[in-house]
Amino acid sequence: MKKILLSVFGILALAFATLTPAFAQSKGTVYYLVPTLLDEFQTGSVSALEMFLKQVGYEMKTLNADNKTDAQQSQMNDVIALKPSAIILAAVDFNALKPSIEAARAAGIPVVEFDRQITATPSDFTSVAGTVEIGQIAADQAEKLLKAKHGSVKGKILQVLGDPGDPYTLDIQKGFEEKMKAFPDVKIISVPAMQWAADAAGTIVNDQMLANPDIDLIFSHAAHLSVAAVASLEAAGKKPGDVMLMSSNGAPVGLDLIRKGWLNVEVEQPLYAQAAAVAMFMDKVVNKQEIKPGEYDVLGLKSTLTIEAWGPNIKIPGAAITKENVDNPAFWGNMIMLPQKAGL
Repeated sequence: MKKILLSVFGILALAFATLTPAFAQSKGTVYYLVPTLLDEFQTGSVSALEMFLKQVGYEMKTLNADNKTDAQQSQMNDVIALKPSAIILAAVDFNALKPSIEAARAAGIPVVEFDRQITATPSDFTSVAGTVEIGQIAADQAEKLLKAKHGSVKGKILQVLGDPGDPYTLDIQKGFEEKMKAFPDVKIISVPAMQWAADAAGTIVNDQMLANPDIDLIFSHAAHLSVAAVASLEAAGKKPGDVMLMSSNGAPVGLDLIRKGWLNVEVEQPLYAQAAAVAMFMDKVVNKQEIKPGEYDVLGLKSTLTIEAWGPNIKIPGAAITKENVDNPAFWGNMIMLPQKAGL
């Protein structure tokens, strides 16, 4: 498996390399302001962005806000004073960072939004997963699971959200609940895990299973929350298959839960493609060149770039992972097991 993963990752890397010219020296420094490093998606984003930006000639430095809005605001102020080539921001709180984005752009520093879309003020580029679509894919999977269990689409779903200050979870909730409205016999209980904390998710699952022992399906908005959900279920004497589980982001821990029989579906968030898209357009961002709308191939994924009120926005599709395709080496949850310094 290791050789297969390395081969496929190399193919993806080479495909990306053909889109970019060779470089002789650094084009400048880009700062990445990551909200937290407590889950595999965030740690993976650092490695992926660093790798792809290096390929197109940029050095990347990372600052971790530890899920603290005031810390990230302070980091933005510090980085603006350093006058980097660009700032990549994954905001802790999308509302609170609006003034900081405006200050950076007023200082002539381009701002790229990564993963967490901010629509309240313009940025120079945004690279996101199709988060509403992820919710819709999850709804399709929930429909199948409930129908297989009951013979019709009915039952009770516990939806464990992430932090409500993160548009990622709000968009997934929107897509999921809008599509599930077609099934009036399905009751959805939605509770947020503040700051995406795994222990909060574990407590939510424990409390809700006591209050609603007839819950059929638990849908967590990140794989690390599903790990906590499983721990709570195990503590309650549950076994794999007793309660159906689903989550969304495609992290390695989620794929492991599928292999162990706990998780039915993991809806992948395309981490590597999101990072590659940032690198693909970084020269245009830094040089303030026009970014044209249209369809783009990003590591083999058909992605849509639109010009929105908040600036150029590329949306990259996700996919449902089940026991039938969990070992597909194209999923980032399988790729991330590779050394992150793999050459392009």
